Amino acid sequence: MAFPVVTIDSLTHRYIERVALDALSLNINEADIFCLLGPNGSGKSTLFRILSTLVAPQSGTVRILGWDVLAERAKVRLAIGVVFQSPALDIHLTAEENLTHHGHLYGLAGATLRARVREMLERVQLADRAKERIKTFSGGMRRRVELAKGLLHRPRVLILDEPSTGLDPGSRIELWHFLNTLRERDGVTILLTTHLLDEAEHADRVAILDAGRLIACDSPAELKARIGGDVIELISDDPAALQTAIATKMKLTTTRTGQTLRLESERGPLLIAELMELFSGNLKSVSMSKPTLQDVFITLTGRKMDEPPKNGIAQ
Repeated sequence: MAFPVVTIDSLTHRYIERVALDALSLNINEADIFCLLGPNGSGKSTLFRILSTLVAPQSGTVRILGWDVLAERAKVRLAIGVVFQSPALDIHLTAEENLTHHGHLYGLAGATLRARVREMLERVQLADRAKERIKTFSGGMRRRVELAKGLLHRPRVLILDEPSTGLDPGSRIELWHFLNTLRERDGVTILLTTHLLDEAEHADRVAILDAGRLIACDSPAELKARIGGDVIELISDDPAALQTAIATKMKLTTTRTGQTLRLESERGPLLIAELMELFSGNLKSVSMSKPTLQDVFITLTGRKMDEPPKNGIAQ
């Protein structure tokens, strides 16, 4: 039976009059790769800061491995590893020196620390670059050093903020291979924030946040299954008129974003034929695809991920 290692209950956080998190509740299970997905302003950065004990929750509770992040902060910090979006490395020090200084913060020293540093650099495949300065490293290599730092004290929960930022496609593949190995080999629970839809596809479960609220939480497959059938997109010079005509003549509801109308159907090819027959003069293009997480977000919010929230909100 799945054991929740992170429990969030009715978490609310405000910045003056702006609501960053609105009565958020969810559980994250042991050894899951769990993704907090949402656009800028959805509240995921605020949640990251609370989970990593940088910001105290204002209302509601957050527990990691049973410890309250506010009342038992020291215990939580020993149990979690944190990898920030912005680099937290001294580029003038070597990879080995960066990890050694980080280990001192956790009370590690001597032979134990040296062995741990060597082990972590081997895990991220940088043992042969241990004596080289960080300023000579690529973005992908620096991210691997950040991961080694976050894992140096052997945390049970690893929290990452936008881990793919600045990485090329090859480095992103390496990152996800490492995260999967970490979960399978060590049973580490991995929690990450992202606004990248393709990245969220790799997670065991995805929590979709919008304007500080949890709007869905499930596996990527189950989230997409909610839509069912095919997704049809129609591009028109006059989408408002086309939307009205489809509603009137076909009794179908469409979602409009810009010049694009979107609808879902289990009989996609047949429906496209009908649409072409009735409205070909008002159509620039028609496309059909299987549902994606972008489609899930549009269905739930009425807009694309990269469009601004309808309610202005938190970070």
